[in-house]
Amino acid sequence: MSRSASPVLLLLLLLVFVFFSGYVEAYKNYTVGDSLGWYDKLQKPDVNYQKWVAGKNFSLGDFLLFNTDNNHSVVQTYNFTTYKHCDYDDALDNDTYQWSTTDPSATDPVSVTVPVPLLKEGMTYFFSGDYDGWQCKHGQHFKLNVSHGQGLPPSLKDPADDAPSPVAPDSGDEGDAAPDTVVPANFNNPKEEHDNEESSGPASLLPFFSHLLNYKFSGLLALLPVVFIF
Repeated sequence: MSRSASPVLLLLLLLVFVFFSGYVEAYKNYTVGDSLGWYDKLQKPDVNYQKWVAGKNFSLGDFLLFNTDNNHSVVQTYNFTTYKHCDYDDALDNDTYQWSTTDPSATDPVSVTVPVPLLKEGMTYFFSGDYDGWQCKHGQHFKLNVSHGQGLPPSLKDPADDAPSPVAPDSGDEGDAAPDTVVPANFNNPKEEHDNEESSGPASLLPFFSHLLNYKFSGLLALLPVVFIF
């Protein structure tokens, strides 16, 4: 099952986006679909998200802004099969993330802005995954390639990426030493099957944003009115 982003995490992402949108020139913010927003072709026939992607250079640390409503969701996956089928029900926790969900009971759609950071190099896929893939199959999907660029800013880095590899006990015999442990260069912490649900999902990013907010607390206080505009 895919991970879902909590409202608290989305608020923190929005704070980070606002704080860095003019702070570091190396990182860019892209509004998905530009003025058309994030919708399916039945609602907005002119949308062509793959055409929108063409010619753009996406890098680690960049943000995608999805301007949509609560009848359209934002799902990110690194799994092409999940993307191809417009279905994330059987997706794994470590390759698919649901940044926003739909509200089928909403009779009057509410506009929302969903900020999504690009945290992993390589191909990544986006689609609206609710209503049995109906919106995805009607044009609400795209793929893009993420380059390394300047690398992730400290606020988006997983501390595990910089952690040293385990050191084998000194046995006196180099031939018995354990091999070095390779830490994958992504933002997902390795999980054991017995890890409980509270320790998984995008909530694992909260410590990084908490550190950033503590470090720049005085500056972020001035940004809070901007957040409530969203």
